[in-house]
Amino acid sequence: MNILHLSAVSNWGGGENHIENLCTELASSKPEINNIIFCVKNGPFHERLKNTEIEHIAAPLGIKVDLRFSFKLGKVCKSKKIDLIHIHDTTAIQLAIIADKIYNLPPFIFSKKTSFEIKQRKKTLYKYNYPKIKKILCVSEETKRVSEKSIIDRSKLITIYHGTNLKTKSDKTPFLLRDKLSIRKEKIIIGNVANHIRAKHLDTWVNVANRIINDEKKTNFFFFQIGTFTERTQPLLDRVKELNLSGHMAFLGYTPNASNFIPQFDISLMTSQSEGVPQFIYESMYHKIPVVSTDVGGIPEIIEHETNGLLAPMHDDKKLAELVLKLSDNAEMKKKFVNDAYNRLIANFTTSKMVQRTVEVYKEVLQNV
Repeated sequence: MNILHLSAVSNWGGGENHIENLCTELASSKPEINNIIFCVKNGPFHERLKNTEIEHIAAPLGIKVDLRFSFKLGKVCKSKKIDLIHIHDTTAIQLAIIADKIYNLPPFIFSKKTSFEIKQRKKTLYKYNYPKIKKILCVSEETKRVSEKSIIDRSKLITIYHGTNLKTKSDKTPFLLRDKLSIRKEKIIIGNVANHIRAKHLDTWVNVANRIINDEKKTNFFFFQIGTFTERTQPLLDRVKELNLSGHMAFLGYTPNASNFIPQFDISLMTSQSEGVPQFIYESMYHKIPVVSTDVGGIPEIIEHETNGLLAPMHDDKKLAELVLKLSDNAEMKKKFVNDAYNRLIANFTTSKMVQRTVEVYKEVLQNV
């Protein structure tokens, strides 16, 4: 079975981490399945793949619809005798459709990794309902529910939770946060790993810090954020300065193996306004760091409020701040949460579980071609 994993994303994020985890686990547990990643030439994902043993092919993507990408995709499918194309983002769907019109490609499956609603535009609905897409793998039940509004054949929708790779976990880092930033031992580190994109809503993260540091006068907290800077970064940094939070907060920017720093956090804080299921939460569960998060997307399917973490509505920085303070003062609660979260992760949300379900879908689709 030859599977081509198609990515047209020009950065590195949770979606690309999912593809890497999926292919790594498939190579380990299902060696009879040959996996090739087709990605954007010279992008962060391509550069990362160069340092792995995963077979990959890159094509230029100068604009959103770049025919060079589609032409090369079609040729690769023929030369590599691809049986199934696993599409991992919406831009890639469009490029695959173009290639299909020319080369008559093998069947598609599509992974929907966010809880964004599908726009009710004719072109968008055509793309998602394209007949070559035989299954849509939704990262959560919430993603599936949202997608049902726009998919004509709802039997195509199936929920497969993304998993975390237990074999790649590490706490090795080039430096310790407390040493690098001279953070005193008694200070509580509130950590976050997320790229500076709209979905992550880091404005709320700053608002939580403002409530705790300035309003509650709890200066024994330090907020630490790791993630790729974007056009949203400078306004965020300006606001931190305006609120006099610079001495209580730091932004590290893009950092390789960022999740390795999570064991140095005391609490993981996620303030997203839209999510599928974030790897940051999985990683925190594995490293036994308690989680406070917004209750968006598939997060409530992973974190159960007051059982293995604490949840608040999106944008509710007041409630999030209250929950952070509540958790920081309760050692028994933290112990209960992290133990339950770890056990739940191992039982349900690993790459081995994800691969088992995904391979079942691959075989089903190919049997029905």
